[in-house]
Amino acid sequence: MAELATIARPYAEALFRVAQSGNLSAWSELVTEMGQVGAHPDVQALAHNPKVSADQKAEIFLSALKSPVTAEAKNFINTLADYDRLTLLPEIAFQFQSLKNAFEGAADAEVTSAFEMTAVQLSELAAVLEKKFGRKLHPTVKVDSALIGGVRIVVGDQVLDTSVRAKLQKMHIALTA
Repeated sequence: MAELATIARPYAEALFRVAQSGNLSAWSELVTEMGQVGAHPDVQALAHNPKVSADQKAEIFLSALKSPVTAEAKNFINTLADYDRLTLLPEIAFQFQSLKNAFEGAADAEVTSAFEMTAVQLSELAAVLEKKFGRKLHPTVKVDSALIGGVRIVVGDQVLDTSVRAKLQKMHIALTA
């Protein structure tokens, strides 16, 4: 939703500025975890519960995190709780990662494969894709047996579909045209 993205943007930018002055990779891991915890249905329900105070919401949320939490992170969570914005954490984490990737000249790559990929296969594919897209990629792999064979890669708004299913669809269109 554009509205959530608009509200979350200043929080993500502020958090990124704080992270730049410290350990960016540690902050990235923490923010990713915050986004995952914030997306949990129980946490969403807690954030919408008017009977729970903002301080209690922040305390419960912080206790759900496994990573060590800095004073800045506690202040950030307390601020979100005070302004009833804990539900924005998944979007804040997404925008934070986008800012981090832009800063590093990198991008997230979603690789969908018909079969499980080994670490060696993934690293080889990532090396080829980094040359093709001209930047460092952070691949994540999903398995979708409906592809029949091959892979489908999404990097930002670019899609590279080399799956058997896509080739069959192209042949079907060519034959029926």
